[in-house]
Parts: sequence; structure tokens; C-alpha cells
Amino acid sequence: MTSAVLAARGREKVMTVARRKSALRFVLGVGVLAAAVGSGFGSANAQQLAARTDQQKQSSAPRVRPGTATASASPSASPTTPDVKPVRGSASKGPYYVDFRARTAASYGHAFVWYGKTTEKQVEVAGLHPKGEMLPYMIGHLTFVPAETGASYGDLDEQYLTASYRVYLSEADAKRVFAYIKHLQATSPLWNVETTNCTFFIGRIASYMGLKTPIHFLMMPEQYVNLLKSLNDGRQTVRLDPATQDF
Repeated sequence: MTSAVLAARGREKVMTVARRKSALRFVLGVGVLAAAVGSGFGSANAQQLAARTDQQKQSSAPRVRPGTATASASPSASPTTPDVKPVRGSASKGPYYVDFRARTAASYGHAFVWYGKTTEKQVEVAGLHPKGEMLPYMIGHLTFVPAETGASYGDLDEQYLTASYRVYLSEADAKRVFAYIKHLQATSPLWNVETTNCTFFIGRIASYMGLKTPIHFLMMPEQYVNLLKSLNDGRQTVRLDPATQDF
């Protein structure tokens, strides 16, 4: 068989796989739409609906609005998995932290970060999610849609938490990391379910901090946060490499 025939067959195979993937994504998008309509959802991001329903029932629960970067909550809330002692040679726990978190939602779940100072109840929340109503979320299964990077409904409620990995930093390192998070929020205008999604967003923060990160592609938020912790042996403190470039 000639090389030209083999190359032609190879191209045909690649195109067939691509067509099947596109068809699968379309079917998935239609399925999400059907499920949303059938369930009566139509006025909020699918990643936020379950949390919003319970929050409306609980007047004592913290409230945040989409796009709000700060909210009041206890930064010392216990994660769902036991803490692991800091790795040998690491510094003592700093007064600042970044908490990589995952929670339940009406769809796949959501990954985001809390960050702030351990002695303060005020925390800041950052996470990538579709902007607007249900339609952008569904379209985001097929292409890129406008994104928001602040807090979303349910991000402050411990009852929805499925995974947490908290890392402490010194004041000097925290200033750099927090500035990077703000920069990332300002430069992340698009969301897509497969690529620029919530796990991709928090993974960039973890990578900037010098942590080992999982491949985010098609990984559920809870699984991603737990694997992030496992890859880094549960270490609780980090020191930025002096060679780390500011943006």
C-alpha cells in the first residue's frame, strides 16, 4: 500500500473522529437544554441553581451575588478531607492562604478558590463560570461564551462543599499570588465546558504558586481538587520561587 493511500486513510480517520466528537458535543448540548427545560430551569447558570434554591430557603445563610469578589465567611472552616502535616523543610503556616475548593451544583459541580488572611472572616472568591442565564451555559458546550470570574451562588455554603485543599503563604508571597488571581480574573473573558473551564482556572493559580497540577481536561471539580492535593502530598505551605515571573 502506498504512502499516499495510507496518508489519505489517516486523514479520513481523523476527520471521522472529529465529526463524531462534534456530534457528541451537539447531542450533549441539546440534552442539557432538554433537561433544563424539563426541570423548569431557565433563569440562572446551571452551576449555581442548586445552591440558589437552598439559599433562598435559609435566611441565615451567607449571600453572594454573581460577580461579587468578596464575601463574609469563616476562612477557618474545616475541609472535607483530613489535613496532612506540612512537608519536611517547609515554613510554618503563614497568615495568608489560598483554598482550592469544589462544590456540588445542578450540573457537573464547580471549582473555585477562597483566598485571604487567616485572622479575618472576610474572604475573597474567584472562579470561572458562564455569564448570564441558562442559554450561555448550554452554548458553552459547543463553543466559547462570555465568562464571569467572581463568586457564584453556593460558594460560601459548607453543605455544598465536596473537596478542599488549603495552602498557606507568607505575606510577601500572598501579595504576589493575590495580585495574580486578580490579573487572571481580568484576563479570562471566555468559558467553555471542555477547555477554559473552572478547573482550568484554578489550575493556573496552583501552577503559579509552584504546585503540581492535574490535567484538567474532562475532569470533575471534586476529582480535580482531590488529585491536586494528592499530587502535592497534601503540603500545607508554599514559598514562591524567586525566579517566578510577575505578569
